[in-house]
Amino acid sequence: MPVALRTPRLLLREWRDEDAEPFAAISADPDVMEFLLPFRDRAASDAWIARMRRHNDEHGFAYWVVERPGDPGFVGTVGLSAVRFAGFPCAPAIEIGWRLARDCWGLGYATEAARAVIDDGFFRLDLGEIVAFTVPANRRSWRVMERLGMSHDPADDFDHPGIADGHPLRRHVLYRIRR
Repeated sequence: MPVALRTPRLLLREWRDEDAEPFAAISADPDVMEFLLPFRDRAASDAWIARMRRHNDEHGFAYWVVERPGDPGFVGTVGLSAVRFAGFPCAPAIEIGWRLARDCWGLGYATEAARAVIDDGFFRLDLGEIVAFTVPANRRSWRVMERLGMSHDPADDFDHPGIADGHPLRRHVLYRIRR
């Protein structure tokens, strides 16, 4: 049975084929991708969506599409994913993350959608903890994490093992929230 989450202004839903184009467009925006590793091409963007669909089929959660009901614009994606990579300080873990279209920043959508995702994780999925991480320079995401009630311990910060030494996106800060 498909899962959908509703907030006062947003609908979070599973991916549809027609979501690939607007997701690729926001993922090609240099402002959106400033603190993320870019997709090398459209095929990589489409592969990310396919991974989210498989993740949802396997675990019952993933990053979902965020939309404003009645508005055809693509807000972005917010959701959960399992983190298992070697070198992650608290693996295995469940991570929350978001990627919103530039014109949707500053409207509270990331916080609103992420709150719904955290509630779903704690109550439907019975998770005990959810983490979030980003690079130190990404203060916009830090603020969302803090508004969500997540806490940061500098001792948990880490170098992302999938990013080369010396790369400006290698160092990450880790935030946590427990049920």
